[in-house]
Amino acid sequence: MAEAERIIGTPDTPDAAGDGRERPDAEQERKQEQAPERPRGKRRVAVLFAVAVFAYLLDLVSKMIVVAKLEHHEPIEIIGDWLRFAAIRNAGAAFGFGEAFTIIFTVIAAAVIVVIARLARKLHSLPWAIALGLLLGGALGNLTDRIFRAPGVFEGAVVDFIAPKHFAVFNLADSAIVCGGILIVILSFRGLDPDGTVHKD
Repeated sequence: MAEAERIIGTPDTPDAAGDGRERPDAEQERKQEQAPERPRGKRRVAVLFAVAVFAYLLDLVSKMIVVAKLEHHEPIEIIGDWLRFAAIRNAGAAFGFGEAFTIIFTVIAAAVIVVIARLARKLHSLPWAIALGLLLGGALGNLTDRIFRAPGVFEGAVVDFIAPKHFAVFNLADSAIVCGGILIVILSFRGLDPDGTVHKD
């Protein structure tokens, strides 16, 4: 009997004995192989802030040029009377609405910035990073005006200069906010969440 066991071989572990149980390390490796690779969050956050910085600087530079070269001057016609550059000071929200609520709009803009910064921690979607970056850059652009421009802190008037015919005058920060909002609506309808997951309703 001992000779037969020597020839056949005696299992050293439960796995070799065929008890059907996997070793813990083998089971963990199998789960890691089957688990889908999660997108890199840090890369998406970098995109968000890169888009925000680009939108903010573009808005800031454009307003500086408008104040220095266009304010208190005749409007510049870009496409006849269909599109002009005309410098105005807007104490209201985007496109000149709600001029009596400047402080409220300032608080809202600050709250939007805080919400986006918190949401960035779980951001894994590139389209969402671009959308939130546009919102962040636009909000920062107009918030800078409200803090540092006359008539006072948190009551400053925003510099607007893009004047299409039969439409309100706006600036590049307003454009970034609107584009970011439209993109968020599209992403929401497509079922794409900021964390990169896709759901179908």
